[in-house]
Amino acid sequence: MTGSRPGGTLTLAGVTVARLGLGTMRLTGPGTWDDPTDRVGAVRLLRHAVDSGINHIDTADAYGPHTVEDLIRWALHPYSDDLLIATKVGMVRPAPNVWHPLGRPEYLRAAVEASLRRLAVERIGLCYLHRVDPTVLLADQVGTLAELQQEGKIGAIGLSKVTVDQIEQARATIPIDAVQNVLNLDEPDDPALEHCHDLGIPYIPYRPLNAGRHTGPDGAAKALRHLLDRGPHVAPIPGTSNRGHLDELIAAVTQET
Repeated sequence: MTGSRPGGTLTLAGVTVARLGLGTMRLTGPGTWDDPTDRVGAVRLLRHAVDSGINHIDTADAYGPHTVEDLIRWALHPYSDDLLIATKVGMVRPAPNVWHPLGRPEYLRAAVEASLRRLAVERIGLCYLHRVDPTVLLADQVGTLAELQQEGKIGAIGLSKVTVDQIEQARATIPIDAVQNVLNLDEPDDPALEHCHDLGIPYIPYRPLNAGRHTGPDGAAKALRHLLDRGPHVAPIPGTSNRGHLDELIAAVTQET
């Protein structure tokens, strides 16, 4: 382990972060909707993660919607300089378990402005396009984020759930600082993984434990170590709402480092 960072470190959006991050989608109610049952427990979990050396917290305005960004502010603000909070915009939530991409430039701009207020920051360290909206030119979607970056409201720009072709389309407009795709033992093949390695782009696997299929200390260790071994640019973001489970995940990536 490098310093006190679980799993070692890599540079993401200009910040040296632990290669084990924390995904926060589980810090909501059922259907990724509304507040968690134990709001105080969620705040304590976020603080415990940071106290344990995790300094990469991944969220989205669609979680709740808006719930988790508020929780992060309550739990962690004012933020330390070495804490990277990444959020995502470009998805609307009309109901529990319902997700629709929305990449119209005016919506993306409004979403970023709202996330800035909820997180209580002047600049989002890393902002992802949550999903590519097939009804809007990708160049217009990432171009809007680039405008916000030039205005100082976004630090780095990422893409989520994208193909190699989409990465290249986006890179024709702006530099891409991170790619977040599904990768786990059951879904191990993503051409974007090697493509990001070749380009020097950090690759952030979400659903690294495949929604809990790889649980328990041994299962989590196997799954997470497998991902970390896929390349030094890989930084998984498992999610949990349980402090004991979080400690298991941290132990899984530190026992051999």
